[in-house]
Amino acid sequence: MELNMLSRMWVLPMLGLLAMLAGCGRDDPAAALDAAVQRLQDNLEAKKTAAVLEQLHPEFLARQQDDRDWARRTMTLLFLRHRNVAVLALSKASYLDPTYGEKGYTEAQVALTGAEGLIPDSARHYGVKLEWWWEGGEWKLARLDWK
Repeated sequence: MELNMLSRMWVLPMLGLLAMLAGCGRDDPAAALDAAVQRLQDNLEAKKTAAVLEQLHPEFLARQQDDRDWARRTMTLLFLRHRNVAVLALSKASYLDPTYGEKGYTEAQVALTGAEGLIPDSARHYGVKLEWWWEGGEWKLARLDWK
């Protein structure tokens, strides 16, 4: 009887702690935003146009003028032109809008390289700003700008 009581005293708090830890990871919007940014980078490098388009908000705009169709055409051209594509994040920082909880932002310095073989034959450096909108339980890229 004492053993049963001791195991209850130990198991119940442990189950409660595990439940709290599991819930923290799932409901953390900042962690979800970081994961969306990483997924975007991975999808671009894997040349998964459809997966990238799924991450774009229906009202997506790049440079305040180019829409989802422009993004699809641009990716198609880039992926046809280069067998290997790499997106190197030299630095990146994501944060949530303090006023509007359904908006998040990422600012990054990236190098975009393309290659036919192992050695890149083109490379460009960009400062990018991404605006993400929370919709349907996930972050969607709504605005993109670069220098």
